[in-house]
Amino acid sequence: MAQQPPTKKRILVVDDDQAIRNMVGKALQAKGYEVMLAKDGLEASEMLGQKPDLLICDVMMPNFDGFTLAKLVKAHAELRTMPIIFLTAKTQPKDLATGISLGARHYVTKPFSIVDLLDKVEKTVKAP
Repeated sequence: MAQQPPTKKRILVVDDDQAIRNMVGKALQAKGYEVMLAKDGLEASEMLGQKPDLLICDVMMPNFDGFTLAKLVKAHAELRTMPIIFLTAKTQPKDLATGISLGARHYVTKPFSIVDLLDKVEKTVKAP
């Protein structure tokens, strides 16, 4: 009897920089993830109903930023446990502290290594 393949993990990538959004999206798809892309927190908030397994999010974006999006995620009971990885140019210790306090599993600063990001994604989606 053939085993059913595991369901693809769905990852929402939010970044106002189209080049970064596309690069991260393509790298994740190559690793077998289902990818959703959003250009800002507002567009991403409209996609949360699809219940992504992971949110990769920039902090500085128009409309509303990544920290605001994270607060929105944590306010929804069915999304509260969704892990978040911030991918940002904000490198100040207070920014890192804010990200962690909002539930970020990882805080990756730009410029970043795609290999490092993929490693963090894998560890995050496999973690219980």
